[in-house]
Amino acid sequence: MTLLLHPPPHLSPFPPRHSSFKPLASTQLTPKPPQSRPLSSDPIPKAIVIGAGLSGLAAATCLASSNTPFLLLESSDGVGGRVRTDTLDGFLLDRGFQIFITAYPEARYLLDYDSLDLRRFYSGARVYYDGAFHTVADPARHFLDSVLSLTNPIGTVLDKLLIGLTRIGVLSKTDGEILSAEEVRTVDLLRRIGFSSSMVDRFFRPFFGGIFFDRELETTSRLFDFVFKCLALGDNTLPAKGIGEIPKQLAAKLPQDSILLKTRVESVVPSDGESPVVVRLENGEILKSELGVILAVEQPELDKIMTRKTRDPKPSSQTKPARSTVCLYFSAENGDIPVSEPVLFLNGSGQGIVNNMFFATNVAPSYGAPGKALVSVSLIGLFEEVSDEELSARVIKELGEWFGQSVVNKWRHLRTYRIAFAQPNQSPPTDLRKDPRAGAGVYLCGDYLTSATFDGALVSGRLAAEALIEDRALLRRP
Repeated sequence: MTLLLHPPPHLSPFPPRHSSFKPLASTQLTPKPPQSRPLSSDPIPKAIVIGAGLSGLAAATCLASSNTPFLLLESSDGVGGRVRTDTLDGFLLDRGFQIFITAYPEARYLLDYDSLDLRRFYSGARVYYDGAFHTVADPARHFLDSVLSLTNPIGTVLDKLLIGLTRIGVLSKTDGEILSAEEVRTVDLLRRIGFSSSMVDRFFRPFFGGIFFDRELETTSRLFDFVFKCLALGDNTLPAKGIGEIPKQLAAKLPQDSILLKTRVESVVPSDGESPVVVRLENGEILKSELGVILAVEQPELDKIMTRKTRDPKPSSQTKPARSTVCLYFSAENGDIPVSEPVLFLNGSGQGIVNNMFFATNVAPSYGAPGKALVSVSLIGLFEEVSDEELSARVIKELGEWFGQSVVNKWRHLRTYRIAFAQPNQSPPTDLRKDPRAGAGVYLCGDYLTSATFDGALVSGRLAAEALIEDRALLRRP
């Protein structure tokens, strides 16, 4: 796939990039080990970015492109935040169900798709309902499949026509118009369009519920329209080496020694107008930044780091409960999986705990050990009262009803990921174009400030960095 260095203006819902912001050439990622000397002894004034998830990496990329010196601090042992991949017994395990949509406009600008070696899903899904599977296909990519599915029980013929009309509707709007439009809950939008209850319950709840981790579809219609448009324009994919290759690619383009791993920040004190921003590390060391600090941490971490002197735009007492998920992985012999197509399976029955699942090695064979298949199963919610063992057994029993108990009983449980903060809750009312400024010399970024998508995280990082650059007059205007 060709990398688009400058997506068309109508694709960008946010202020345009400054003309000097250009992606950096790739280099080898070599995060700097813990320092033997105090960080505060560095004589060069630097901006500080806290958090090396997608938004923090995007902010660092923008700073590097404008020749603004910076230091990127990450508390964990690797970059990516929620977007990481683990290796276990020869398998690649993404930390939770994640799909990369190629039409994300900011991602198209920042990422080299060819190097990611993206592998495509089937453009549609198979829905389990009434003891059988039924295909819902994208007519633009699988016309014959779409025609053959017109009379299946996953919605009416009118529902399938309404999907086409909805597609035309979102494609006729700019992203900016979509993300600032009048909003309702997604479920209310679908009903307003005229979709039947069967279509909403059997397709939209498991499909978009799996994307938003919100089976009730309370997520804002703005986010639904934005994702629906990206799905219409692009492909659902996985990088061949795992979803974690996306942040690794961004990190590899940053200056050597600019990333410090295993460096936890305890608090941030904004500037009083004369003194620099103060960053206190967990080890007691104090850093000061005259250029500014960008907080690229997950929303729940914000209150722990920000001090009373820092304006908190969304006090924790007023935030909505985060979206949570559980992802279970199983291994199987290649001959013990029922299909070979790279298709997503949805639970449209309204029963059971599985929301969606797929055979990851059908999408990207590199996700599996030699001769083995990888099964990925997603649930919505945390299921805190259920042990990993019981949860795995319930999933095996449920999927046995889908594919045959004799087949599924051969699968071996690999790992369970419980992700309490999978996404911010973006039910109405929302503001998906928040100002990143949060106090003198302090800037925020993260998908909770824009849209709860890969693209929203990347956009928020750029906007925070551009605000810092503009406020510090480091970017010479033409």
